[in-house]
This record gives sequence, C-alpha cells and structure tokens, in this order.
Amino acid sequence: MSGHSKWHSIKHKKGAADAKRGKVFTKLIKEIFVASRMGGGDIDANPRLRTAVLKAKSVNMPKDNIERAIKKGTGDLDGVTYEELTYEAYGPGGVALLINILTDNKNRTAAEVRNILSKGGGTLGESGCVSYMFKRKGIIVFDAAKYKEDDILGVALEAGAEDISADSDVIEVICEPEDFERGLNALTEAGFEQETAEISMIPDALVKLDAEKTEKALKLIDILEDNDDVQTVATNLELPDE
Repeated sequence: MSGHSKWHSIKHKKGAADAKRGKVFTKLIKEIFVASRMGGGDIDANPRLRTAVLKAKSVNMPKDNIERAIKKGTGDLDGVTYEELTYEAYGPGGVALLINILTDNKNRTAAEVRNILSKGGGTLGESGCVSYMFKRKGIIVFDAAKYKEDDILGVALEAGAEDISADSDVIEVICEPEDFERGLNALTEAGFEQETAEISMIPDALVKLDAEKTEKALKLIDILEDNDDVQTVATNLELPDE
C-alpha cells in the first residue's frame, strides 16, 4: 500500500483549506443527505451516515447543518434530490480516474466533467474501463505527529486491519469495508483520535509518470475535486517523493 498515506496527507491538508471556503461543507452535506435517504436518519443503525457525520465533525461542521441535512434526506424537510454516479476516466499519461459524483442534475455534471477532462488532457471512458483496478477499503488516518505507528499497530491488527503504512505526516490503517466500523471503534476506545475515516477506492497498483505528466495529472485531479458535484477522485497515480 506504499504511497497511499501520502495521498491522504495531501487530501487532508487540501480538505482543511477547502473547509475555509465552504467546499468541503457542500460535499459532506450531500453525502449526509444521500446516506440518510438510503439508510435512514438513525446514526447508530446507518454506518454510511455515521461515517459521513464523523467526517463532518472532523472539519467542525455545525451541528445544525448536520441535523438539517439528515432531515432533508429522510424527507422531514424539503430539499433537492441528489443522484449518485461514478465516472471512469483516463488522465494524462493514461492514469486511471474514478470520479464519484453526487448531483441534482446529471446532464449538467456530465458536461462539466467532460469539459474539465478535455481541458486537462483526460478522456471519459466506458463503464468498467478502470474500476477493475481498484478495491473498496476502509481507511482510517491518524496524525503522525501525535501517535507512533507501533502504538496503533497492535490495536489495529487485533481489530482486523490488513495493512498499516506511515510517512512523516500521517499513519494510515487499511481494512476491509466490513471491518471498518469495528476497527474505528477499537482505535477510538484505545484513545486514538483519527484525522479522517472513510470507505474509499484504492488502487491495486500505482503508476509512475514523468514529472511533467504527473504535474498535469495532479492539476486535473485538483480541478475535478474543486467541482461541487464531485465528491472524490480515486487514482492509481504514484506521487513523486518530496
């Protein structure tokens, strides 16, 4: 899993910056809405909603915003309806992109994503063209400045984690989706406060490009993630060493 911690370190830093201008709030409100619409508004009985609320709290989203999004999802308050989509695409150098979408207008979003890809040297692919390169995994990230990898290791492995990786910024615990909640609870009860916790798509292998194509691919991913309808972008791009 080498390289994934670096991705999540960058995503965490970007998330903190995005929160200042409301981007991350918009995306999380959509996720809370969809999670509560699909699985109900009871956080204890809805793991997806519980994860979304956890992410919302990690960026200091006000409690009222969270509760309002849940009520809109369950139909207790009026709200727009969001549709969940996944676009598969190729970026510069042929890197794989899995683009997770929540939108109230799929025609508008499709046009915007195609335009971003075209301008950024990417192309939209057919369904199934890159998804086979990824697997769904639970990912729990901790601040490496606060904790030691060895201290987290024992608790995580006992709770079903399959891999742990670390760099100078973060410690990342990887697990199967079905072990995500158990692992998160065990680590929380042991006193470890996570930076982020999510179920996401991670690549089976990473692809290394030259510096120019890597820079173009990273710029494209950044522009995609800046779109309000794009929730996440998973990629198999290997980041250069800092």
